[in-house]
Amino acid sequence: MKILLIEDEFELAKSLTTFFKSNDVICEHSNTVFSAMAKITSFSYDCIILDIMLPDGNGFEILTELKKQNKTDGIIIISAKDGLQTRLEGLTLGADDYLIKPFHMSELLVRIQAIVRRKNFDGQTVINFNEIAIDLQSKTTTVNGTSIDLTKKEMDLLLFLIGNKNQVLSKAAIAEHLSGDMADMLDNHDFIYAHIKNLKKKLTINSTNDYIKTMYGIGYKWQE
Repeated sequence: MKILLIEDEFELAKSLTTFFKSNDVICEHSNTVFSAMAKITSFSYDCIILDIMLPDGNGFEILTELKKQNKTDGIIIISAKDGLQTRLEGLTLGADDYLIKPFHMSELLVRIQAIVRRKNFDGQTVINFNEIAIDLQSKTTTVNGTSIDLTKKEMDLLLFLIGNKNQVLSKAAIAEHLSGDMADMLDNHDFIYAHIKNLKKKLTINSTNDYIKTMYGIGYKWQE
């Protein structure tokens, strides 16, 4: 899972980034409207955590831009402003949730996970695709009832493919999802081939189906 944290309070941002990392969440950070606009234009996220009051503008500007670009990223507003009008404005502009500061980080994570499940998997906690079952809470995967051992990257890749089934995903899009904005610093995307190869091997040990299709020169597609 990859999220964008838009927050200008240094200590809070640092604490949240550390917390997300310890929970195997890729967290990128912006502390201004300007830097956040650059990121949402160039990348996609499973969820965006958005503070309203930023040093160079208002978080509602970012919500408006996301709507203009027809982005489907989940959005949670975090703010010390708890007025009804502010909450209504944020939700009307497209936010999925609104959390008042201060809050428990574990609660924020649960809300993020709920939004991602709702957007990508119809709110399910166990994702079933024919003989494959993925338990999002225990982070376990079975094929025809047999448990298979996936690395974190392989699990993220599997969920990304299934969540975008029948869509061709470029190597760049997969690299960005697995590595965040660090993907821009990589010389090539050869590591994706290695993850795809390992995932295919583990899935097909207990199944005769190979759902991962290689689109030569383009990327990969999850297809029944």
